[in-house]
Amino acid sequence: MGTRLLLVRHGETTWHAENRYAGSSDVALTERGAAQAETLARRIAGAAEPPVAIHSSPLSRAMATAEPVGSALGLPVEVEPELREAHFGLAEGRTLAELPASVVERFRADPIAGSFPDAEPPASVADRAVAALVGIAERAEDTGGRALVVAHNTLLRLALCRLLGIPLSTYRRVLPKLANGAITEVGIEAGHASLYRLNAPAE
Repeated sequence: MGTRLLLVRHGETTWHAENRYAGSSDVALTERGAAQAETLARRIAGAAEPPVAIHSSPLSRAMATAEPVGSALGLPVEVEPELREAHFGLAEGRTLAELPASVVERFRADPIAGSFPDAEPPASVADRAVAALVGIAERAEDTGGRALVVAHNTLLRLALCRLLGIPLSTYRRVLPKLANGAITEVGIEAGHASLYRLNAPAE
């Protein structure tokens, strides 16, 4: 029968409010980000079919978004190291305006072939993210329920493209942004995915 995963990007951080690439850097939530996490918790707790498991990236912004949901449902948050955000190399902690124009031009033309210098290869990010999501789905199927996954904008978009058969090079155009605290729902069965909701607000 497969299972459903509720994929959520963590709440807002200071760097994201400034359009800085946070990547593997550990950046805390803003007050707005914390409020987004509480709103998410209320919505998930009030759902007709709440998740039976909660999984999170190890980065604190994701954990701080997942923990209110865990408290509301009485569930532990399981840390999944492979759900950490991509490392953005030269762009880590910077905005596009702070990078050399030639680097930005290559990245905008093809974010895979033109990924930032010293960044984790996007294809590798997609591979580890998909492996983690498929494993979570398999474990959730054993318990007959849904699972909530809190992770990151680039990682989740790359994973969605890989699961749905969309070329990775188009991820920024096809999936421009996952909103902070928004819910994307996918069904996964035998390693294949179906998209049920995209960027649904938690309000």
